[in-house]
Formats: sequence, structure tokens, C-alpha cells
Amino acid sequence: MENKHIANELNNLLANYQIYYQNLRGFHWNIQGKKFFELHEKFEELYTDTAVKIDEVAERVLTIGFTPLHTFQDYLDTASIKPSKGVHQGEDAVKLIVDNLSALVEQQKEIRSQAEESGDATTGDMLAAFVEEQEKTLWMYNAWLK
Repeated sequence: MENKHIANELNNLLANYQIYYQNLRGFHWNIQGKKFFELHEKFEELYTDTAVKIDEVAERVLTIGFTPLHTFQDYLDTASIKPSKGVHQGEDAVKLIVDNLSALVEQQKEIRSQAEESGDATTGDMLAAFVEEQEKTLWMYNAWLK
């Protein structure tokens, strides 16, 4: 039963990651303005890293014996992060990235706590590593916004 709860939480996380990933792709493709070159490259770094995390979360769901969500409709129905549309300006995109990534960090901290309470140290360790990296990313993007 505990694994099922963790799998459900990881599937919710997976859905949020997928929406965040698509948001990043949209920002990468549609960014305009004087910071284009800087942000275009940074957004690619973010979505490339996010794709790896998506794979790790989905494979963790499989490892604990369950099936990861895998349709975009499942992601839209499940995610609390909302798709972004029509974002062309760098500051707007970075603010949305900070909002989305902050939500992911908080969600991962909660799942990590639940996983560790249920004896699933491996899921906890995976999420701790994600959070450590993402908190630094948040610091840098928040600094960029000042």
C-alpha cells in the first residue's frame, strides 16, 4: 500500500514535470528581445536536464512496481502546474520558471518525506538530489530577476 501511495505521488510529480518541460520548450522557441541568445541557451539547458529527471521519475515508478502516466491528457488532467502560452519576454518566462520550479521543489520535498517515512530511501535520495540542484538553480534565476 505504501508503494502505491508513493507511485501515485510520483505520477503527480511526473505530470508536473511534463508540463514544466513543455513550458520550457515554448520559452526556448518563442523568446524574443535583447536577452534572446542568453535565455535561449539557458532554457535549452533547463529542458534538457528536465527530460532526464522525467525519465528518472518514470523509471522509479516502474521500479516500485507501478505504471507511470504516459499520455499528455493524463498529464493535463493530473498536473497542478499549468501550461504557459504566449510568453515571449525574458522576464516573464523567468518568473514562470521560478514559479514552476519552486512548486516542483516543494512537491519533491513532500514526496521525499513520505517516501522516507515509508522506508523508501531510494526515492528519497533521488528527490533530495533533484532538490539540491534545483534550489541552486532557483537562487540563480531569482538573482537574474533583480
